[in-house]
Amino acid sequence: MKKIFSNLLFKSSTPPTPKKKRRGIEIKSDHEIEIMRQAAKIVATVLQEISQRVEPGMTTADLDAYAEKRIREMGATPSFKGYHGFPASICSSINNEVVHGIPNRKKVIHTGDVLKVDTGAYYQGFHGDSCITLAIGEVTPEAAQLIRVAEETLYKGIEQVKAGAYLLDIAGAIEDHVKAHGFNVVEDFTGHGVGRNLHEEPAVFNYRTRELPNVKLKAGMTLAIEPILNAGSKFTRILSDRWTAVTLDNSLSAQFEHTVLVTEDGYEILTDRTKI
Repeated sequence: MKKIFSNLLFKSSTPPTPKKKRRGIEIKSDHEIEIMRQAAKIVATVLQEISQRVEPGMTTADLDAYAEKRIREMGATPSFKGYHGFPASICSSINNEVVHGIPNRKKVIHTGDVLKVDTGAYYQGFHGDSCITLAIGEVTPEAAQLIRVAEETLYKGIEQVKAGAYLLDIAGAIEDHVKAHGFNVVEDFTGHGVGRNLHEEPAVFNYRTRELPNVKLKAGMTLAIEPILNAGSKFTRILSDRWTAVTLDNSLSAQFEHTVLVTEDGYEILTDRTKI
C-alpha cells in the first residue's frame, strides 16, 4: 500500500495497530530485523501463492479471502484491513487502476488483464509490505513490456541501496530506466519506510525532486521501494470510492514493491519470493 504525499487519502477510521507518536526514521535492531524477516516472509509467501493460483474467472474478492486466510494461518494479521478504513486485506488493481483497488465479488479477472496485487502482514509488532503485477493469460505486447520494465525498474532502484547512499540515488535509477523505455513514473504516490508502522519516514520517491528530503541511508533502515509505471500519462485520479486511483488517460499501469533492509555494504530484500 502506497503512501501519498501530494494529497491526503487516508482521512478516517483507526489503523489496526495502536496509534503511536511519530518517531522519525528508525534504525532497527538485530532482533527487530529478524521479526521483520518473518513478517516479510509471510507477505512473500502469500503473493507467491496468489501468483500460482490466480486464473481467469476468479474475482478479486476470491484473492482477498485467500490472502487473509493465509496471513492469519501464518500467525499474522492483515496490515491493510481496517487501515484508515480500507475494507480488505489486499489492494487489487486491474489494467488502468493504479493503486488501492478494492476487492469485489463483481470484479472478475479476465484473460489479458494486468493485475496488481499489494498486501501486507503485521507480525509481532512489525509490518512487511510487497506488491506484484501479474499478466493474466496472454496479454498484449505493450502490457508484457510494461510489466517487464516495471519489475526491472524496482531492481534498478534496489541496486542503489547501501549505507551512505541517498534516496535520490534510488529515485534517479528508477526514473532513468522508466524513461529509457518510453513509460512514465507516477508521481502522486511514493514508497515509504516500514516497520512498527505500515507507513514510516522517509518518503521513498521514484523520480528526481527537491520537494522531498534527500535522506542519507543508514544500515538498519527498512524501506518499501515501489515504483509505479504508466504506459501513458503519469497523471491519476481517485474514483468515487475514495480509494481506487486510475490513470487519467485510461492507459495501463504496473507496479512492483519489496520491503528492503539497508546494510553496510548493500541490501537484503526481505520480501524476496524466490526464497520461499
